[in-house]
Amino acid sequence: MNRLTACTLVLTAVASWVSPAGVAATEPAAVSTEGLQLIEKDSRGEIYAAPDVEWSAYTQIHLEDATVAFRKNWQRDQNRGDPFKVDAADMEKIKSEMSALFHEVFAEELTKNGGYVLVDSSGPDVLSITPAIVDLDVAAPDTQRPYNSKQFTESAGKMTLKLSLNDSVTGALLATASDRREAPRRGYYQWTNSVTNRAEARRMFVSWADGLRKRLDAARSGETLTAAK
Repeated sequence: MNRLTACTLVLTAVASWVSPAGVAATEPAAVSTEGLQLIEKDSRGEIYAAPDVEWSAYTQIHLEDATVAFRKNWQRDQNRGDPFKVDAADMEKIKSEMSALFHEVFAEELTKNGGYVLVDSSGPDVLSITPAIVDLDVAAPDTQRPYNSKQFTESAGKMTLKLSLNDSVTGALLATASDRREAPRRGYYQWTNSVTNRAEARRMFVSWADGLRKRLDAARSGETLTAAK
């Protein structure tokens, strides 16, 4: 298997993590601003990668903490009917909990069953993964105010995951990926609270982490896969 094929197998994971959810606003460029080549694109996101990467060389992973950013005007929209519903402290708490949950889930999925070794240092066999959760839109945040009434929603919300994959020694950018996801719409309204929000977020993270792990394993073993459509 040549290096470009291996690169494609590793990174097409993002395109298969979720079900179709909307149409991309603009066509991605064939070459990114960092000089990476467009490998895959669909209605949910796109994947860019360098052409000469020996993915099988990476057996250990340095997983950075995920940064978290809300959708623009999310707080304003949440506070339309109640100006004290969500404050800055609530937002920081949600971001901290989301980042911690992301790391917990990805660490479990990437290391289970004799998988990858997670390390805190660089090395020639260490792949550095930097995640960012952006456009976080929690439909009904549970701020646990004494006066808050129960909130009912059809979906828990949505978010976008962005990944940067770098060589841990040189810092060279090997690939970037972006994938948008929305929690399933149930077709009926259900009580939404911190417990249900966490459960939905965990399901998204498990799906993303499992997809990445499978494609990394496939590339290391030399298995030939059909690129996700």
